[in-house]
Amino acid sequence: MAKNAPLGLVGLVLMGASLLFLFFIILAGVSTKTPFNKTYFLQADTSGIDGAHDISQWTFFYVCGEGNTDCGGAKAALPFGQAWNQDAKNVPEGIAGSHHGTSNKYYLLSRFGWVFLLLALFFGALTFFSSFLACCGRLGSAIATFVSFFALLCHAVASSLLTALYALAQKKFEADGRQARLGRYGLGFLWGSFAALLLSVVVFSAGIKKSDNSGNASRGGRFWRSKSNRSYEGRRVKDDYS
Repeated sequence: MAKNAPLGLVGLVLMGASLLFLFFIILAGVSTKTPFNKTYFLQADTSGIDGAHDISQWTFFYVCGEGNTDCGGAKAALPFGQAWNQDAKNVPEGIAGSHHGTSNKYYLLSRFGWVFLLLALFFGALTFFSSFLACCGRLGSAIATFVSFFALLCHAVASSLLTALYALAQKKFEADGRQARLGRYGLGFLWGSFAALLLSVVVFSAGIKKSDNSGNASRGGRFWRSKSNRSYEGRRVKDDYS
């Protein structure tokens, strides 16, 4: 247990950091305090679009006004077109469509990105609790590695989909002559969480390897001691008969 405790503790801290960044993203729009008021994926000029704020900010559950104020109702698997009415006019070309006010591509990217990030949070929470087992030995490290791998896979898909969605949307808004910018806090927390999760997978895997090496060294030591004892006994018998 003592040999695995340091690695397990490091993995636990990294998983805690990963989950903390995810909670910053999820709670954006709930509070106007820093950093929640600065956490969004995209800010764009949506003035003149039916049902939209003059400035819209897309977060995990909400579409808000500037500073994450005057947010609409919370929406699970938030569609990108939630920012305006269903058949709104003046929506930038390439974004407008019949799927909740957007094209099929933007609709699917936003929905699947949301779902996979929620799955990453779920498996990340399981990994956090299994991190305590990683302090206890090889089996605990193996369990933590197995669970964290699924969290990493879901997080990679979610981060890629959401980054692609908002980067494409930013270009469409700018092509329409509207100002738009990606959220430094939102995407920073997103990829920071992924990086911490990736490092935790490496640490948990190292816990398994370390245990294996320790076991091999111990077995090797026993083998050479046994061989040495047999050699000594053989020489002793030979001396007795000489």
